[in-house]
This record gives sequence, C-alpha cells and structure tokens, in this order.
Amino acid sequence: MSERILDFEKPIVELEKKIAEMKAHTDAHGMDLSDEIRRLESRLQKLLQDTHAKLTRWQRVQLSRHPKRPYTLDYIERIFTDFVELHGDRLYGDDPALIGGMAKLDGRPVMVIGQQKGRTTKENLYRNFGMMNPEGYRKAIRLMKLAAKFKKPVLVFVDTPGAYPGLGAEERGQGEAIARNIFEMAHVPVPIIVCIIAEGASGGALGIGVGDRILMLENAWYSVISPEGCAAILWRDSAKAQQAAEILKLTAPDLFALGVIDEIVPEPLGGAHRDYDATARTVKERILASLDMLQKLDAGERIEKRLEKYGKIGFFKE
Repeated sequence: MSERILDFEKPIVELEKKIAEMKAHTDAHGMDLSDEIRRLESRLQKLLQDTHAKLTRWQRVQLSRHPKRPYTLDYIERIFTDFVELHGDRLYGDDPALIGGMAKLDGRPVMVIGQQKGRTTKENLYRNFGMMNPEGYRKAIRLMKLAAKFKKPVLVFVDTPGAYPGLGAEERGQGEAIARNIFEMAHVPVPIIVCIIAEGASGGALGIGVGDRILMLENAWYSVISPEGCAAILWRDSAKAQQAAEILKLTAPDLFALGVIDEIVPEPLGGAHRDYDATARTVKERILASLDMLQKLDAGERIEKRLEKYGKIGFFKE
C-alpha cells in the first residue's frame, strides 16, 4: 500500500512518529517519559483539530483520494454480514469496478452496490480504478430490479473518478447506460440510500447515485466534473485544479447548503483513513436511521418524494 503523505498531513505524521519513537524508547530502556508523551499527544490532538478545521476544498479532494481511504469492500466487511456477490449484466459481461450483492444489515436483508478501487497497481487495473463500463451500470440496475422484486432496500456506495471514457465503453453505449439508470432509479419502488464515501465525479457517480436519501462523508466530493477536468476546459491547464475546486463548490458542506445531499456523515478526526472501524460504525448508524425513516412510507410516497427531491435541485432565472 502506498505511504504517500499529503502536504498538510506532514507535521501531523512527524509528530506521530516522534511519539511512537518515545514510546519505543520507553519500552526498550524502561525510562519514564509518560509526561512528555502526554504533552505531545495533547499537542497532536490540537494540531489535528486545527488542521482539519480549516481544510480548503482542494485539500478535501486530496483526502478523498488518500491511498489508505476505506473503499466499498472495507465498508461491506464492517457493516454487513452474509454478503453474497452477484456478477454480470446478462448482456455483455461483468464489471469488476462495481461490487454488488445481497447481504444482511443487522439481520435485515438488503442489496448492497458500490464502486470499488484497488490498493495496488494490479488491483487498480483489475478494478479499472473504480471507473465503470456500461456493463457495470447495467449490472447495477439489474441488481436494483432484483431487490425491488423481493422488496429489499438498496444501499449504494459511490466512489469513482468518473465513468470509463474508453472507445469500447462508448461503442457499448456508455451514455445510454448512465441515462437509463438515472431514469430507472427514479422509479425503483424500494428505498434507495446513497452514500458518497470518497469521489463522486460526473455521470460516473450519478449513474448509480439517484436515491431517497443521499449521505456524504465530510471529506468526500461530488460534482459534475473533476477539478482537473474543469481546469482543463476553463483554462486549458489541469494544474489549476485547486482553483477549479473552489469554484465548483463540491464539498459536503457546499452540497448540503445547496440541497443536493441530505446529510453529512462525520469522519474521525484526521479523516476516514485513520480509523476504518469508527467510520464504518458512523456510516452504519446513519444508514439505519435513514432506512427506518424511509420504510415508514409506501412505495408510491417514496417515488413521489424522490422525484420531488430532484425536481427542487437548482434554480433558473428568466
């Protein structure tokens, strides 16, 4: 796994290493450095709080791409039991960039769907860096319809830099597959809860991202285009991604204020990559709360509210 450290994390990591060294020295030589260690730990806590209280939009984008950030399978392992993965779109093939299958959430049968990246180069090539082909979107909607047939809720984890833009994907109908999913998801009769866990780029995210409740981790991002793509179009210079991120207003607080998402899911201090278990517990708690609320409605009410929700997003002037 990559040990890449983000620029704003370097002072934090250096202080953590110093604390670890002092603890190791204490164990090896029996010296009592507890007061000094406590002082440094207090300083570390304050540094973490100060750093993450003033993160820029671009820094949140960087955190969402952290090589150690938990992916869909990490959440499935910690939140669900009895997961059985289902494969294939019944039209062309299987897409490893999308994980999907039946599972149990505190004993309740559910359909879990999510985009999956890889940790190593080999895994990323297999998962196509979380970028889905048309067969991935068609597999997703097939599983959602299967869930609807058996009246089981659908839980979706979004984490993608975008739909795969390759020639083969376009030849097999990438745009149509995404558009079809958006249309079909709007009318799926069972509850759909979407959680944006890291990157949510363009139609690649929206193609599995239509739901009754949209949850978003506090250091994730969600936008019509990546900062690099936006910068390349506006200024013909992808190096201006930081500037583009500020303009796009793609962070969880931005999107909550705009009414695009329904809830911001807090992460452990320092980011989700620092504590997988704590992050998963919080995500599970918020999913269960949303599920309890949605299951009080009948199918017709849910669909009506879902359509109303998306109809209210945005505004126009004449």
